[in-house]
Amino acid sequence: MSRLDETRKMPLMQKAEQIIKLTQGLVQIVPADNEFLQETTVRFMLENAMIIPAKIAGAEAGDLYDLRMENAAIIRKAARELYVQAGSLRFEEGITDKDYIILLRKEIDEFRLLFIDWVAGFDMWNYIKDEWGLFNPSGVSAHDKDPDDDIPFNPEDFFDFDDDEEN
Repeated sequence: MSRLDETRKMPLMQKAEQIIKLTQGLVQIVPADNEFLQETTVRFMLENAMIIPAKIAGAEAGDLYDLRMENAAIIRKAARELYVQAGSLRFEEGITDKDYIILLRKEIDEFRLLFIDWVAGFDMWNYIKDEWGLFNPSGVSAHDKDPDDDIPFNPEDFFDFDDDEEN
């Protein structure tokens, strides 16, 4: 089974796909003649719903702690915004079937619980030091000396630098 297939079978990814489908259904009940809602809320809701599975796939493919945490932060932001955007539709005139709103928000709550467990499973020791300091594992500071700096590296051992001989 490929890594992509494994990712697609993850409960977190399956829940993310359900969130997309529910979001697509919810935006269908927004009146088409409400230009403001169509250009803002609908557009942003669809964007946030689609970011979630894309960033899960990115985190699973990257496998480094700092990259996974960066993707997790983006997922969290998108899910929270989607939750608020869906909730804001409760107060809009012309939205008749408010059950979609409740259902989507329930799915996001369930997603959040899966997300917590997923993030807890990240391997903290598989990282590259984040020089910005946001996504380092506990106990690692952006001001720490990078242990990779002690690894001797001479680019001439790996690359052919014959530029001087060509002239």
